[in-house]
Amino acid sequence: MNPDTTELGFDQATLRLAVPSKGRLSETTVELLRRAGLVFRRRERCLYASCRDTRAGIVFAHAADVPVLVAEGVVDLGVTGSDLVRDRGFDLVTHLALGYGRCRLTVAVRQDSAYQRPADLAGRAIGTKYPNLARDFFRGHGVEVHLIELAGALEVMVSLGLVDAIVEVTESGDTLAENRLRPIASVLDSEAVLVGRARTADDELRDRIVRRIEGVVQAVQYSMLEYNCPVSRLDEAKRITPGFHSPTLQPLADPAWVAVKVMVKKVDVAGVMDSLEALGATAILETEVKNCRL
Repeated sequence: MNPDTTELGFDQATLRLAVPSKGRLSETTVELLRRAGLVFRRRERCLYASCRDTRAGIVFAHAADVPVLVAEGVVDLGVTGSDLVRDRGFDLVTHLALGYGRCRLTVAVRQDSAYQRPADLAGRAIGTKYPNLARDFFRGHGVEVHLIELAGALEVMVSLGLVDAIVEVTESGDTLAENRLRPIASVLDSEAVLVGRARTADDELRDRIVRRIEGVVQAVQYSMLEYNCPVSRLDEAKRITPGFHSPTLQPLADPAWVAVKVMVKKVDVAGVMDSLEALGATAILETEVKNCRL
């Protein structure tokens, strides 16, 4: 039997990748891995899955534990928030910023409080899941505070009177507002990252998986544009859509025209299409790019 298609146990995998086990970060990460060609089936209540086409295994763990698993050598790669990686302080290699799970680590206080800046919280109790980042932040502002490390929902702790402020991640700020809190300072911006150790038991497989994931992450940023262009305007069209090296050109039955295919950043697509149409290009089509190697 081909060893690449067998179900490998945890000890048999030559490369292990830890991902969040729950929530939106988990769902998005699993979809990313599958789009990158890592084929696996997660059984209910099982925290490990083997990849069918590679000697890799997926470990499902709490997002906060992923940096620990990587640092201690239990796994070779991990996906988690950059805030959690920085708070742990381990010397890990950040292979990729993944472009999702974006949030902001924020200092928040009661809406009706007098606190306006970090210095106002000197000597006060601060609740957080990020003790190291919070400590560094306040010390960077020359402020000593009483940090209380908590694991649950922090927003309610202010109302309960346990703490005067919290250092917590927020995406839109809605949860803070719903709990009558307001931000007074930003600690850092965070997003999902792919981290790893400098050396693994199979660096070649590690690099291949990183490149696969990178291809999906890059593809999200681009669309493929195809259009027909008058040969007389081709140089101008190339300036509008230069591509990575140069556009792909294909002659048409009419020698006065040429078909052009080129990748364009999604944020630029509408403007580029406007410019091409004004130039005289026709049959301008946008196609989704699901994966790429650039």
